[in-house]
Formats: sequence, C-alpha cells, structure tokens
Amino acid sequence: MYVQQLYTACLAEAAYYIESNGEAAIVDPIRETEPYVLLAKQRGAKIKYVFETHFHADFVSGHIDLANETGATIVFGPLADTFYKTYQAKDGEEFKIGNITIRTLHTPGHTPESTCYLLLDESFQEYCIFTGDTLFVGDVGRPDLLDGKMTKEALAGMMYDSLHKKIKILPDEVLVYPAHGPGSACGKSIGKETWSTIGNQKKTNYALGSISRDVFIKELCDGLVPPPAYFFSDAMINKQGYEAIGSVISKNMKPLSVEDLEREIKNGTVLLDTRSGHDFEHGFINGSISIGLNGMFAIWVGTILDIKTPIVVITDHGKEEETILRMARVGYENVHGYLKGGFHAWHAANKPFETLQGIDANEFAKEVLRGKEKILDVRKLNETEHGHIKDAINIPLQELENNIDRLDPDEHYIVHCAGGYRSVIASSMLKAKGFKHVSNVHGGWNKIKLTDVPVAKGVPGNLVAE
Repeated sequence: MYVQQLYTACLAEAAYYIESNGEAAIVDPIRETEPYVLLAKQRGAKIKYVFETHFHADFVSGHIDLANETGATIVFGPLADTFYKTYQAKDGEEFKIGNITIRTLHTPGHTPESTCYLLLDESFQEYCIFTGDTLFVGDVGRPDLLDGKMTKEALAGMMYDSLHKKIKILPDEVLVYPAHGPGSACGKSIGKETWSTIGNQKKTNYALGSISRDVFIKELCDGLVPPPAYFFSDAMINKQGYEAIGSVISKNMKPLSVEDLEREIKNGTVLLDTRSGHDFEHGFINGSISIGLNGMFAIWVGTILDIKTPIVVITDHGKEEETILRMARVGYENVHGYLKGGFHAWHAANKPFETLQGIDANEFAKEVLRGKEKILDVRKLNETEHGHIKDAINIPLQELENNIDRLDPDEHYIVHCAGGYRSVIASSMLKAKGFKHVSNVHGGWNKIKLTDVPVAKGVPGNLVAE
C-alpha cells in the first residue's frame, strides 16, 4: 500500500495518490492531469478510480480530464448529480484498489453531497480517511456555499451529525487527510498542518470535542465572512463539466504586441501583472493589478477579479504558461493573451508607466509618529486583533474593492499587511482607481511590530468594511 499527499500551496489544496498491487486511485485532483499520470507511470500502476469528495467551490477539479486520459471511473458520493458520466456511490459502498479497500462515508454538511473516503488496509483495518472539506486540521468546512439553496444552519446541523456519527467514532490512530490547509477560504481557521489523526483532532478541534449540536451550529455559523464570488462559479463548473485544460492553455497562450495591448486597454481589458512586488514597484503599466506568482496567486485572482473579466497577463519571461495554467485552476479562462516581452517590451517602446513607492518598517514607524499620513491595514480582522496601529484604517483585502470609495483619493495612504504580499495587491488596486499617493510597507506587520511604533490590541476602532 502506498499513499501520497500532493499539496498545491497556491491553492492550499491537497490531492491524494493511493496505490496497491499495480492499481491506483486519485482523490480530489487539481486541474492538470500530469502530476497524477506521471506518478502512476513512474510506479508502474494504472489509475482505476478518481474519487471526488464534493463539488469543489475554490478550484476546478481535474477529474474529468483525468478520467478521459486514463479510463478511470469518476466516483462521487450520494446526491452528486452531474452533467457528465460518473458513478454515484451509496453510503457504505466499498471499492477495491489492489489489496486495499475504500469505503464511502456520506458526510453532508459542507455541501449535501459531501463524502469522505475511509481507506482499509490489506488487513481490512481502518488506516486513513480522506475528509475533503468535512474535517480540516483544527476546523471544519464552512456551511454557507450553496448560494441560498439551503440555510447555513441546516447544513451545519448535518455537519454535526456527520462528524459525530461517522468520523468521531473512528479509532484514534486513523490518519486524517483533508482537502485543504492554511490559507483556504473553505474554513474559518484551518490549522498549519496538512494532516492529523482522529485522536489528535478529538483533543484539539472544537468540532470533535464535547460540544452540543446547538452550540456547534452557532460556533460554525458565527463570524463567516462572505466567500469569494468565484466559489459559486467553480462549484457549477465542477458539476456541469468544462473544456479540456490543454485546449484552454492553447487558446489563451496568445502573444500580444505593445500595439495589441493598447487596443486591449482601450476595450477595458484588465491587466494582471504577476511579477514580484519588488519588480512591480519599480515600474508597471498604468491600471495594472499586481498579484504575484510568488504567493497564493490563484486564490487572490479568484478573490479580486470577476471570473468573466477579460484579462491580459504581464509576466516574467518564461512564466506565461504557468500563469495561464494557475488561473485555469480556479476557472479563469477569459484570457486574451500575454504581453510578449513583458513590461520590458512596454518600457522599450517608450510607453508611459507608473511606479509604487516602497518603504521599510523603520520609515513607516517615523510616518506613524508624525501622524500626517493615513495607514491602511489590509489584514483580516482576526489578524489585527493581536496587534495594530491605533488609528489605522482596517479594510481586509478581500473587501477592499467594495469599500474603496470610502477612501479619499487625495490622501496619502501607507498600506501594509502581514508580510508584504497582500499590500502590493491593495496598493495596485488603489493606483488603478486613481489614487496618486500610495506607499507599500516592505515586510508588513512582521517587520512593523519589531519597531518602536505604538501598538494597540483588540478589535480595531477604525474598521471599514461592509
């Protein structure tokens, strides 16, 4: 028996490769098929099944392409009606992979069709469980992603029953393999680890503790921030089907000249600059939105940009296909191409460009003490409670677009996040909206807290959010 977690950091997503006696199965694959096909080939195995825990909302699964390429059977749990051919398993139904067994456990709560898969080893002993978005390390899946089709309270009640009747009763030594790790918006407060055990979760996860059904429902439903809008689009894509990933990349890998790009700009196409924040600061095309490939790129593309928006990408040389692929992972396929030669081509053509002022934490501290500039903190509320600048304006990055008109474009805003990645995104959004005086703090709060700047704790008093 062989089990391997394949973790994609920019999606905070975990897929799994399972193998026994020359047969393999994949659980919750991401969009591209290559990692799974290559691994199976290297190990001399044939992929027999693709197990899906639910209709994913935060990424487009590779189950359809993988099944078409390998002949594997796509397996969903009960209530998963699709527009393409799948096998809908019954609760408790078992599947053989070589000498091991996968048992279906229908665990509604995150969604009605949510299903976990319990792996029984060669001795028919419970070895591990693939929990999808039902159980995370330290958390559980959010119950509010059905776009009004069921109340979050009703789904939370189902989640409680699933956890306590199907999962909590498993032996303590059973490994827990969830679909997501820290940074995913599919949970409220997912732990840092990407796997655990049932026993450990009983000790540390409130959802598996001695908690009543009513208290659990309240705990799970309170404090949920709105999910990114693309979640509902991706869930529907995963249910209805999609164009093959190879065709998407081929169509979107269109090189554009500077003149082509100027026409796109006139037509209202969004310019997405995926270079590092450092390079973006030193020069970017007017109106560009910066979301660097060096961070949780796909998640922030899905959070900041509308999925239907036409996009042209500005990338480092050689990063064009990676950018387009990572966007397709979250269903962003309306890409009109990429600027051939990147920003350097634009600069070489003597076209106008902008820069973004960057300052270090010590400079920031001096500005705070002067008290003349506006401080914009784009961290999440639960981050700011542990420390923030007393008079800073707090607008979490995911809520900035809907609140940007509450800011004064004539003011000078100094923007920071925790480490510097999100603040560049926020600064680029302000600049694209016509804010002329914007500064980005290098290293963010991680560096600011090491200075002598006065720090307040608790809920920020200057909170701006819808």
